[in-house]
Amino acid sequence: MSNFEKKFGKYALKNLPLMLIMCYAVGYLVQLINPDFLMFLTLNPYEILHGQVWRLFTWIIVPPSSLDIFTLIMLYFYYSVGNALEHTWGTYRFNVYIFMGLFLTILGSFVAMGLGYLFYGEALANPELARTIFQLSSGFFSTYYINMSILLAFAATFPRAQILLMLIIPVQMKWMGIAYAVLLVLQLVSGTGDAFFDIFYRTAILVSLLNFLIFWLMSRNKIHMTPKQMRHRQEFKREVKVNSKITKHKCAICGKTDEMEGVEFRFCSKCNGNYEYCQDHLFTHEHVK
Repeated sequence: MSNFEKKFGKYALKNLPLMLIMCYAVGYLVQLINPDFLMFLTLNPYEILHGQVWRLFTWIIVPPSSLDIFTLIMLYFYYSVGNALEHTWGTYRFNVYIFMGLFLTILGSFVAMGLGYLFYGEALANPELARTIFQLSSGFFSTYYINMSILLAFAATFPRAQILLMLIIPVQMKWMGIAYAVLLVLQLVSGTGDAFFDIFYRTAILVSLLNFLIFWLMSRNKIHMTPKQMRHRQEFKREVKVNSKITKHKCAICGKTDEMEGVEFRFCSKCNGNYEYCQDHLFTHEHVK
């Protein structure tokens, strides 16, 4: 992770939580103008293999639920949580977590489709029936579980952080994470009641958990920081940034600094004191006695 961060960290997208919220805003706008059009934007592997490749990207804007006051509160909550993780982990690591979750979700949808054909190949031999069934099952692969994996990551990073459940009840994040993990296990066990749709439903849950487990096992020693440690790291970065602008070498005669390329500096052993001179004045200056 560290080696990749050194090479590709500069390409990481800043304010990624805000970008995700803006994607939802576009999705809600589409839903308001033409709700049926969202059917052409979902993550449907069957349609992707039949030429609708834009679905690999457009499913991100499909909102996880209808727009109401509760949804607005939840979106603000996920934005706050994601923003805190980005500041704690760093932009690059948070990018890796989110994009790995998106990639695993896409991969999981194709795996689920393959399993569907493996166990129900005869029923899916009819193209029209297959198209309808896969369109219905595409709803399981949404950004809902991506958001919930962010909640899990926040609970693991800040287990003692406290939130107000329903804006009233104070709850520590570790209990929220445990409650959500138990809920996922119950959903995995219970399923949907339909054997075919259970393949897509359970695969979507498993890939979200896989994203959290892989990233956490790889990075738990580097991203588990207290708010105090996070503040110290930010202060250290600011000090390094300020100090990097301070020149280390300066000629005592002409005032040239190391900001100028190709200029060399030396200290004069015959001068009393630490006097430094550029290459033009090293041998021509009057010695300080």
